[in-house]
Amino acid sequence: MSLSTIGLSTYRWNNNLKSIAILALYPVILIGIAWLCFFAVTFVAFPKNNAMPLQEFTSLLASQANGMILQYWPFITGFTLVWFGVSWIFHTSLMRTLARSHPVTHAEEPELYALLENLCISRGLPMPEFDIIETHARNAFASGLSEKTFRITVTRGLLNSLQKDEVEAVLAHELAHIMNNDVRLLVITVIFAGLFGFLCQLAWTIFRGALRMPMRGGKNDNSKGGIVVISLVLLVVLGIGYFATLWSRFALSRRREFDADAGAIELTKNPAAMMRALMRIEGRAQIPNGRADVMLMCIENSKPFMGLFSTHPPMERRIAWISKVTNTPIPTLTPLPLAPEEKVVPAETAPTPVWNTGRRPNPWAGR
Repeated sequence: MSLSTIGLSTYRWNNNLKSIAILALYPVILIGIAWLCFFAVTFVAFPKNNAMPLQEFTSLLASQANGMILQYWPFITGFTLVWFGVSWIFHTSLMRTLARSHPVTHAEEPELYALLENLCISRGLPMPEFDIIETHARNAFASGLSEKTFRITVTRGLLNSLQKDEVEAVLAHELAHIMNNDVRLLVITVIFAGLFGFLCQLAWTIFRGALRMPMRGGKNDNSKGGIVVISLVLLVVLGIGYFATLWSRFALSRRREFDADAGAIELTKNPAAMMRALMRIEGRAQIPNGRADVMLMCIENSKPFMGLFSTHPPMERRIAWISKVTNTPIPTLTPLPLAPEEKVVPAETAPTPVWNTGRRPNPWAGR
């Protein structure tokens, strides 16, 4: 088994350069959206009885938008820095809330921590912490912005349904994301997307509030109409910014899964386990009520965004790629005993799921 043919170091370097270039667009997107908002508001508020030529009128609006950018850029920058600072400090709690996960200690999951410790020791890496999502879905993701905050989140279904070496391969995949700085980049994109999402929600609230304003005639009606139009225009413009951040997230995610798969094989020296893990995860990765921000970071996301854009490469393509570059035959998947949540049990006799009791048996016993 050899990974020399894929040029892993060069691949990572090129990927990181592309990621930095994409992230450098965020300040440009932010200023551009602010400029469009100022331009649109000025257009709506401008007297409609003017007789200026179109070119002169457009130049005037652009000039006023430029002036407003120069006047308000400290406020825009300050608001963005405050948002980013708060998100940076509380991002662990934010990700835990979005994923509906909870932390687990070494005493609670000693075997899980032992698998990751061996991988970290082999590379001299600091040990991330663990979170678990109590769901039958089979998935995992890494999060964090620094060595002190890196975490790997796994689902209970993954632990109950995969063999020990397959879980190790999944953990190595997530550790590779951390090593490659993918995690930091993706969390930053979530923060920026959250900023535009918050502003869109604010514009939507103003729009709905303006629609509910009572009609009293005269100037009040004109004020209501102006607020409705302005808030609607802001909603559209901010929506453009939000979808621009989504596009950058898609560009960051798809190719990086191949890199993380290669990194996992480099860590474990076990491409067959990586392929078997992907095969067991395929078709059972969707976390119930899983948010798009979380699913984007997972090892697998089979549900395209809005049914249009795939955020991850197809599993069969990843498995075939691993087989090709490592010269390892695609393994035959041996059926395992059904995990507790996958057994068909009559509702009236169904036991309490093991993950709700706090006394989960060893999921890898006898495998």
